[in-house]
Amino acid sequence: MVTTGDATPDFTAPLANGDIEEFTLSDELETDAPIVLAFFPGAFTSVCTTEMCAFQDRLAAFNDLDATVYGVSRDSPFTLNEFREQNDLEFGLLSDYNQEITEAYGISMDFADLGVYGVSKRSVFVIDADGEITYSWVSDDPGVEPDYDEVEAAVEELA
Repeated sequence: MVTTGDATPDFTAPLANGDIEEFTLSDELETDAPIVLAFFPGAFTSVCTTEMCAFQDRLAAFNDLDATVYGVSRDSPFTLNEFREQNDLEFGLLSDYNQEITEAYGISMDFADLGVYGVSKRSVFVIDADGEITYSWVSDDPGVEPDYDEVEAAVEELA
């Protein structure tokens, strides 16, 4: 699992932003850093919806710090666009449909009793312009949300 101080794994994934575009992390770091990657197990679930809406509620603060927020889940980009629309999310959501990002970050988890495998643990990573992870938080309990004040403070340290 990657952690604070590590180089972030680079990846290319579909970005659901109303349309569907290609997103490459290293390219975005050049212009949009710091970047907050908020991994969540699945769209349209209660805690994940609450979490993404909490990031939306704080989006102005992140924007004021010149940070860019992205949600990341295994859902398809089409599902993520619908999730964005239904929850009025103004930030992009990255589709890790093939689980490559989740595996690269070492944050895969299973809900075997539900027959669901290879979803992302609820996690947040703040990445600076050099591609270094300056903040990491990973929960083994999908019902636990991140400390949003702590995430914002981590971004503020980079400002």
